[in-house]
Amino acid sequence: MTQNTSQMYKSNSSGRNVVPGWMKLNTDKPDAIEIQLDIDASDLQRQQATLLIEYWPAPGELGLQSLLPVRAFTSSPEGWCVFVPAQGQVLVRAIDTQPIPPLLSAHSIILDPATVMGTVVNVSVKFPGETTPVGNIGNLMLNN
Repeated sequence: MTQNTSQMYKSNSSGRNVVPGWMKLNTDKPDAIEIQLDIDASDLQRQQATLLIEYWPAPGELGLQSLLPVRAFTSSPEGWCVFVPAQGQVLVRAIDTQPIPPLLSAHSIILDPATVMGTVVNVSVKFPGETTPVGNIGNLMLNN
């Protein structure tokens, strides 16, 4: 499912870079799912944005956690992915601390043990545009 090219692993099927450490997470189960991470082109200029990727093999049992800065997508136009076994849950959280208030969104993927080997899942991340600061809610129209 992967090949090593000068210290960076790439997916054989998609050509994407594999986030370091995101292969063979469970010695008892093979990697079955490629999760492809996509950032909207309008967000590539963000300086502080990061993806927090977490793998939970079972509830309450954190298996791996990684930070992937959004700027990594500009230096690797083919994109990024992770490989996981068909067990547990993957959380992908998009965080940008630069705007006020900070932006946060989350994707949760429940991994079905019956998933066919070689399944591909795409996670698309797009940060919202302008946000309304909490102190400036006078112009909001509620319950209309």
